Amino acid sequence: MATETSSPGTQRRSGPLASATRWVENLSDAAFAYLLLSPMLLLLGAFAFWPLLRTFTMSLHADALYGGAQFGPFIGLDNYVALLTGDINAQLTRPFFDLSQPFRSALTVTLIFTIVSVVLETLIGFGQALVLDQEFRGRRWVRVAIILPWAIPIVIQGMIFFLLFQPGISFLVEPLQNLGIFSATPTVNSVDSTIIIIIADVWKTSAFMALLILAGLQSVDRSLYDVARVEGASTLQRFRMVTFPIVAPTVLVAMLFRTIQSMRVYGLIETVSSCSTVPSLSCLVVTTFSARQYGTAAAIAFVTAALIALIVSVYIIGYADAESEVV
Repeated sequence: MATETSSPGTQRRSGPLASATRWVENLSDAAFAYLLLSPMLLLLGAFAFWPLLRTFTMSLHADALYGGAQFGPFIGLDNYVALLTGDINAQLTRPFFDLSQPFRSALTVTLIFTIVSVVLETLIGFGQALVLDQEFRGRRWVRVAIILPWAIPIVIQGMIFFLLFQPGISFLVEPLQNLGIFSATPTVNSVDSTIIIIIADVWKTSAFMALLILAGLQSVDRSLYDVARVEGASTLQRFRMVTFPIVAPTVLVAMLFRTIQSMRVYGLIETVSSCSTVPSLSCLVVTTFSARQYGTAAAIAFVTAALIALIVSVYIIGYADAESEVV
């Protein structure tokens, strides 16, 4: 009579840990992936969604400018209506372009800064990445020279451009004024300061774009260029038919990062000029929060977050289309 035996290595253990192990082993691939993502989702909910929900709750209350209370009574969406119609507390109006509509001024400045700086950074970064992707003598030093501005802290970068356009100190102000490009005091002029801040941001973060795009360029299969040359494709045709379609998803991701950062610009403005000269949505949030107008500040912050979420959604759709074209 045969008897069933099992070796010690194959014997099934019992207990809570063994039961949990068997439960995990029996999960489907999708369920196991969600299980691995669950700690990150919990942290994201604790540090992102809960503060966002709390901010939205604050935005539904009136400002309590007097007394010890932080919030006034519940007023629903009145703070949002006041922002979009320009009917906002007079204490907010002093520093901004349009004294009657500070939110629209801040929104306009933020969108102009974001669109112009991201487009210029993408074009310049793409050009730098194409140069760095070539083999030439001294490429290592050129890479260091291009990346160096990105390593400079924002405060130091801001001081550099502040001194560069400060009357009585810089050699640039008078020639630029004579050419009619800038005023005599560009760092306190709203339009001039906006241009200077865009130049400073492009100078610093083009290297960031170049690094990301260069990573995409170096993933291109070089044999595709050899095939294109055999087919008689010109340099421009090789770029249009081979390089750009493959690198496009990387470019979109880089633009997404820079767009989110540009929508939150604050430190560079405060260092080069001031929020009273060049307003932005972040400046408006800080100004209203400092004035103890927590309800209004929360409404502006929530609208800014909603705009960033909308932009991210557009990029994700564009990224999916770009990836499907490559495949």
